[in-house]
Order: sequence, then structure tokens, then C-alpha cells
Amino acid sequence: MKKLTIEDVAQKAGVSKSTVSQFLNKRFKYMSEATKNRIAEVIDELNYQPNGLARSLKQNRTHMVGIIVANIDYSLSIQCIRAIENELQRHGIQVIICNSDENADKENTYVETLVARQVDGLIIFPAGDQPAPYTRLIEAEYPLVFMDRLVDGITTQSLLLDNEMAVKTAVRELSSYGHEAIAILSLPLGVHAITPRKERMSGYKKAMEEAGLPLLDSYMRSVPREDIAAALDELLQLPQPPTALLAANDLVLGEILKYANRHAIAIPGQLSVIGIDDAEFARIYNPDITTIRQPAYEMGMQAAKIMLSLINDADGAIPITYRFPPSLQQGASVQSPAHSN
Repeated sequence: MKKLTIEDVAQKAGVSKSTVSQFLNKRFKYMSEATKNRIAEVIDELNYQPNGLARSLKQNRTHMVGIIVANIDYSLSIQCIRAIENELQRHGIQVIICNSDENADKENTYVETLVARQVDGLIIFPAGDQPAPYTRLIEAEYPLVFMDRLVDGITTQSLLLDNEMAVKTAVRELSSYGHEAIAILSLPLGVHAITPRKERMSGYKKAMEEAGLPLLDSYMRSVPREDIAAALDELLQLPQPPTALLAANDLVLGEILKYANRHAIAIPGQLSVIGIDDAEFARIYNPDITTIRQPAYEMGMQAAKIMLSLINDADGAIPITYRFPPSLQQGASVQSPAHSN
């Protein structure tokens, strides 16, 4: 039997979903007695049980916000969390940080747990691709902010890098040194194509075409972290190996640098390298790695400010997707190709 939803109640009662949501949360300020009675009758008739999220909507603040991060290993995650925590603490709000490990089920469990603990809002780096879990939050008028990723079918406050511009900046920098054979290495796009990976790959294709450079399937690799070394073996053994390599995020960059060390590959003498995400280790490596920085701390600060405004006025917010500009952090890992075949 199909589980009843707030939409079923709304349709039968002849009112909007938001009106039913207001009824469930005892917000009767603008509701007529007849509407209240009608909704109550339909709920009783259908034996409707609210999903728990609406029931848990706070009548009182707990001064706590949940942050659910998809992968706490990313430098972006760490910097964003630090900024969010600093800004919210300035306003007397504590944070609970959860790591979903790119697992949608684990993320859903955290959502339910945090809502049950009546946190004032959730900042999520989404790991899932199904809109239903997020739709329930939005229907329940729960303060919700997305970081780094979007989910098809969900419109909420979202903050992320202009990923295509980040790749275009990298390709432009490499081509300015005379590179034409430019490869990109990414973690798997995934079944539902995680937003930054998908946008960075599409940005690479556009940038190469705009620069009039060859777009070869063999130069575009999306593989798990443990397979990056094998992918590099294949790339460098091509009849015309790339002279430059773009790491689509900091984890990929780390694996590329380890590979270069193990195989005594001179950067930039044999291979020029640029990484997206301004990982701290990129500054430590010799030579200093050129990176495309995303303003992670600023993104976290903005997310915290949006969350504060949502908590104080959940009804008045228009969902906006904020795109942050990347910036080139010049290092010493790019030079002109040693020779061309």
C-alpha cells in the first residue's frame, strides 16, 4: 500500500501542501477555523501519520545546526566547516558535524537523527541523487542549505564553485605555455554524476574546444582513487602522451604527486600539472603546484549567514544558487612542453 504523503492530505482537503504543513506545526495565524477543521477531518479519515520531519519542526530553538559533509577528507570540506562553525558560534549556535562517506543511506540516517535532535537547520554537502529525502525537509519548511553540490529536482539555498570557469582558467593557463596535449583526471562521475565532477568534465570539453585544442577520449579519465596510478600508466604510455595534466580535485592531485615521486617524473620538466582546489600540500610540494582556488572559507561564511537568516525567517527566503568565482594560484608546476612529437 502506498504510503500517504502530505500531498495526499492537501489534495483531499482542497488546500496547498504548505497549508497542511502549517497546520501540522500549529501555525494557525492566517488559517480559518473551517480550513483547520477540514484538514483535521481529512487527517483523521486517512489516518495520516506525519513523516516525523514535520512533527519535529521546532517550536523552540535548540541553537544547534547540523552539518552533513559528503567527504571530510576534501580540503574544501575542512575549510567550509571551519568557517561555518566560526560564524555560527559568533551567534551562539553550536554545530554537529557528520561525515556521510559519499553514502546516501548514511546521510539519510544522519538527517533523521539530527532532525530528531531538533537542530535549528541543516547544511548538507549532498551525497544522494534522489530528491525525496530533501523534498521532505523542504515541505516541512526546514532551514536547509546545500554546499558544493546540487540535486536534480531540488531547489534550495545552494553554494558552489563556478566549476566550468575553474577548468577553463586551468586550460587557459596551460595553453598559454604552449600545451596542446592536456589531459584531465577525475574521480568517478558516479551514477548520478556528482556536480563538481560533472561540471569540471564538461568545462574541460568546452575549454578545449574554445581553445581549438584536440579533444581526445583517451585524455579524459574518471577513475576511483585506487586506480589513479593505473590510469596514469595508461596516459603516459599513449603514442602521444599528454604534456600537461589537470587534477580535477585535491585527492586526485595528491595521487598524481605520489605517482610522480615513485616514477621519478619531473614536474614540470616532463609533465606540467595544475590542481583544482587549493590543497595545503600543493604549497609544500617541490615545486610549488599551480592550483585553481575555490574560496572555501568565504563559501562557508556565506552558508552560515544564509542559515542564520533562514532560522530567523524561514518563510521569507527565495531559493538562490550562489556561484563563487575561482582564482589562479600561481606555482611553479607549469612550463612549456620540452618537445613535441
